[in-house]
Amino acid sequence: MRIAVVGGGISGMMSWYLLQQKHDVTLFEANDYLGGHTATVQVNVAGQDYAIDTGFIVFNDWTYPIFNRFLSELGVAFQPTEMSFSVKNSAQNLEYNGNTLTSLFAQRRNLLRPSFWLMLRDIVRFNRLGKQLLASNDADLDLALGDFLAKHGFGAAIRDNYLLPMGAAIWSAGLADMPAFPLRFFLRFFNNHGLLNISNRPQWSVISGGSKRYVDALVTKLGSDKLKLNQRIRAISRDDKGVILSFDDGRTEHFDKLVMACHSDQALALLGENATLQEQQILGSIAYQQNDVVLHTDTRLLPKRKRAWAAWNYNLDANVSDKATLTYNMNLLQGISAPVTFCVTLNNTTAIAKDKILGVYRYAHPVFNHCTLAAQQRRHSINGENNTYFCGAYWYNGFHEDGARSATDVATMLGVSF
Repeated sequence: MRIAVVGGGISGMMSWYLLQQKHDVTLFEANDYLGGHTATVQVNVAGQDYAIDTGFIVFNDWTYPIFNRFLSELGVAFQPTEMSFSVKNSAQNLEYNGNTLTSLFAQRRNLLRPSFWLMLRDIVRFNRLGKQLLASNDADLDLALGDFLAKHGFGAAIRDNYLLPMGAAIWSAGLADMPAFPLRFFLRFFNNHGLLNISNRPQWSVISGGSKRYVDALVTKLGSDKLKLNQRIRAISRDDKGVILSFDDGRTEHFDKLVMACHSDQALALLGENATLQEQQILGSIAYQQNDVVLHTDTRLLPKRKRAWAAWNYNLDANVSDKATLTYNMNLLQGISAPVTFCVTLNNTTAIAKDKILGVYRYAHPVFNHCTLAAQQRRHSINGENNTYFCGAYWYNGFHEDGARSATDVATMLGVSF
């Protein structure tokens, strides 16, 4: 069969990789590069070149089985990294990094702060209670995160300085949205990733030399004949004979099947008036959050105390409630030795010294709420209908493995196993 894959992020790349084993597959990407959120930037500082990841960065050995196998088959090397988390809250004169006892009390006054000890006690209680609820499928799992915390008497410290910032950091969401986050979804993710454990957590890794290495390896393996960049699709029409893609340059191409591997809102926009009512209802129920991303070297965005610097650093000082405001320490994450500290900051651009900015980007992430979760349950009713298949990280937890997993779902439907 002739199959068109629209979208060159992880879902599209994985679909291309799998489906071309049995079918004639062409991958169409609107951008001038392949990779989507896999966006490694080359920068030069003091005469030295560095490859800095600004989108997809980390994966682990517990919850990324498909992506790990993908890297293995491509022969791509990776290295272990640290996945520590810090919070900076100057309004409360608070800094901590939860990685070690030393970093936890990098701010020495935390030793004498009753609210800090209460937060640590509540974290242990939250972890224990969360595991119990999941094991018993307790009715409390149907609560929102904020309602659950209030019902069980958790303090403001764990809510404001741990759970909400961490959740916002993980899902690139706003602090204001986190209290309404579905508890079941939240706890399942935390449990699967070892975040309800004090120890016994997965080993996180980064791709050596930058995430783009696996994109390059994929193109080397498959060739570029069936990879079409800078493709602007004007319209899509479908019938029982197949799919016709119409492009801005006036040409049309016919395919037997179509895999929409772009974001769900992009897929819906491309289908336009040709979208079915079910596609409109399901894909239209999934909202997206636009996040401003800046690559820079301004360490003022990190905690004041260097011992509190973590891989992920949430900055509550930004006082932004509708978007995540965190900074990744890329030297820690990617194991970079450089005369400067490379930082990637979300949604706090005005706080960054302009002369330290190396690049500005924008990425969209799905919003996980009850509407999104309900839409996920209806995927089967549109997948495969009208010769069209939908894949993307939005069908699961929103991460790289989820994009790869959704692609294997589609490949299975089209006779290719992984």
